[in-house]
Amino acid sequence: MNKGELVDAVADKASVTKKQADAVLSAVLDAIVEAVGSGDKVTLVGFGSFEPRERKAREGRNPKTGAKMDIPATKVPAFSAGKLFKEKVAPVGKKK
Repeated sequence: MNKGELVDAVADKASVTKKQADAVLSAVLDAIVEAVGSGDKVTLVGFGSFEPRERKAREGRNPKTGAKMDIPATKVPAFSAGKLFKEKVAPVGKKK
């Protein structure tokens, strides 16, 4: 599903126009990007959490030459799925 298809689905579920759904979806995504970019964690209960994570400096290799190179430490965005989301994707079997 791409953004256009998601906008269509949101418009249908919320009974709003596609233009309104696109505006809301874009605003939500922008707000999440801004918050995580400034170092905050965004938690959507039942869906998951977006947060910045530190990636340590490490040694890598240039794929063309095979030469060793240092990869600097950096921050990367990360997503952790919530319990309800995980259960929807991979339902847990009932124990007998």
